[in-house]
Amino acid sequence: MIDQIESLRIVPVVAIDRLEDASGLADALTEGGLPVAEITLRTDAGVAAIASLADRKGFLVGAGTVHSVDQAKQVADAGARFIVSPGFNPRTVQWCLDNKMPIFPGVSSPTDLETALEFGLEVVKFFPAEQIGGVKMLKALQGPYGSMRFIPTGGISTSNLRDYLSLPSVVACGGSWMVKADLIRDQKFDEIARLTRDAVELAES
Repeated sequence: MIDQIESLRIVPVVAIDRLEDASGLADALTEGGLPVAEITLRTDAGVAAIASLADRKGFLVGAGTVHSVDQAKQVADAGARFIVSPGFNPRTVQWCLDNKMPIFPGVSSPTDLETALEFGLEVVKFFPAEQIGGVKMLKALQGPYGSMRFIPTGGISTSNLRDYLSLPSVVACGGSWMVKADLIRDQKFDEIARLTRDAVELAES
């Protein structure tokens, strides 16, 4: 799972308002070279969208904004392949570990990282990346936490993507600039595919 995410370098973070948009979005992401999506639970359609994409061949779908064990169970039943949370909820993390569900909980401080180490985690979400120091903060954490790897999310865009991906501790970056809510709502899937393609080219350059 981690190798697959690392090979893609970018994880689109998606909020879907309407279930009927999920398939077109997945088509656009795949066409752009990113057959992956973190579908957040910020909308009522989130779980259903995950379920609709779970059996899609060659597409990796995960669940984001998971706050509780109940939500973790719900998205696991829907077919999510990984779980992402904005913060570190020990009960949710433990349930995922017990049930062999990959989870990337959010961390924002050395104290959070100490907790992650206690749980035996190797990869965590760094959130909200830009607001808590960005690349400079990650560089500072590399020394005392050299074994930990990160998926920075929050404020990532084409202007700083390469700066994050240049760090050896970064597995991939989470971002929503290519899957903005208005583009999905207006079904501008050609534009999403173009923005995704540009992001992939930037990540590989």
